[in-house]
Amino acid sequence: MSVSSVLAVIAGTWGVFMALAPILQMRTMMRSRSSAGVSVAYLSVLMVGFVLWLSYGIALGNPALIITNIVSLTVIVITIAIAMHYRSGRSGVKPAGADVVTRSSDH
Repeated sequence: MSVSSVLAVIAGTWGVFMALAPILQMRTMMRSRSSAGVSVAYLSVLMVGFVLWLSYGIALGNPALIITNIVSLTVIVITIAIAMHYRSGRSGVKPAGADVVTRSSDH
């Protein structure tokens, strides 16, 4: 097996791991029931990149690019959906400090 073939297998395998990496963020959001520490803008930039790489893979007819970027795109869309769910208030979880009552001083 040539060096380029070995690198192709390693890169393709690592591409799948990278595609699945946002699952770690999903798990964190679901455990904490919050997406406060997640940048949806950053995730959106990644999503655009995955769409572009997927398009490039389709144009080349390259299954490695197509498969890894379909997986990446699917995972990132789900990650964004979970983040937006916790930001919309539909999660049933009140934001930290929502029950805090402040007193104004009468001077």
